[in-house]
Amino acid sequence: MSRYWSKVTGALTPYVPGEQPLDQRLVKLNTNESPYPPSPSVREAISSASDDDLRRYPDPESCALREAIAARNGLEPHSVFLGNGSDEVIALCFMSLLKHDLPLYFPDISYSFYPVWAGLFEIAYETVPVCDDFTIDPSAYPAKNGGIIIPNPNAPTGILMSLESIRALLERCRDSVVVIDEAYIDFGGESAAQLIPDFDNLLVVQTLSKSRSLAGLRVGFAMGDPALIEGLNRVKNSFNSYPLDVLAQRAALAAIGDEEYFAECCGRIVDSRRKLTEGLLARHFDVLPSHANFVFARHRDQSAKSLFQGLREHGIIVRHFERDRIDNFLRISVAADEANNALLEALDELIK
Repeated sequence: MSRYWSKVTGALTPYVPGEQPLDQRLVKLNTNESPYPPSPSVREAISSASDDDLRRYPDPESCALREAIAARNGLEPHSVFLGNGSDEVIALCFMSLLKHDLPLYFPDISYSFYPVWAGLFEIAYETVPVCDDFTIDPSAYPAKNGGIIIPNPNAPTGILMSLESIRALLERCRDSVVVIDEAYIDFGGESAAQLIPDFDNLLVVQTLSKSRSLAGLRVGFAMGDPALIEGLNRVKNSFNSYPLDVLAQRAALAAIGDEEYFAECCGRIVDSRRKLTEGLLARHFDVLPSHANFVFARHRDQSAKSLFQGLREHGIIVRHFERDRIDNFLRISVAADEANNALLEALDELIK
């Protein structure tokens, strides 16, 4: 700690992302990246950039990309906001829409970045326990609040909240913003974006990192009532008016345009998730019902910590959270079948 740090800096407990190992021989099942490359049109879009494209500032409003996302979701462009990955988008949500006199609420088991942002922006918050089966009960959230943010499907559980439950929550909380963080929605859920015309307090956040295989380019977006988008833009333009570079905008536009490839990759991941789940169940794991590109599982006899360490020794990295209620679970990214089978074979050795 330095005497030059601000009070906020010293009080922070930063978010710790999943390990990005330098050893490429490791089987990496810890950060929910897609096992498949981006659409071939993405590389073409990046290769077509000229020197002039790179020497000039990018479009600060990402107009073409906003129009494509809006059209795909039945919205107008002024209902779409772009940011440098969904993490930046959500951080701006915390600052512009979720900092009020009443506390912010989110599940006690959810994305572990939420309390970090609350600390960074000095936002009072409270967590709401998920049910014993790890589902989210919308009636557990107080009607009067400073905002609500919920991942759907939830992370790290992978459990999906129904559109009916989201609608019920929005009806109860008309006086505050409800943010639905849909990083994993493309692997088996319905987006709450279809509810935006009915609720001016709904903001839906998505990313191209998972289902579009663009984690390396950092493109995220929010969809909601134009007044919410205006609030995000006011903060963004007071912080960084050029969040998306030229290459990111062009690559994202190409990825959004290739629906056939997108559907094919999502379908393959869903099929691999089914087979991985079946393999884990056959090895005496309890596996939560996942609608994401990962599974959340615990063995009935072996501790998660010992399996986590044992898998690492076998050259396989998964995610283990040492947190109340979930410290005996492993979060395992769904990979292509070859890597999933390597995981199951390693587990056979460890469990034996």
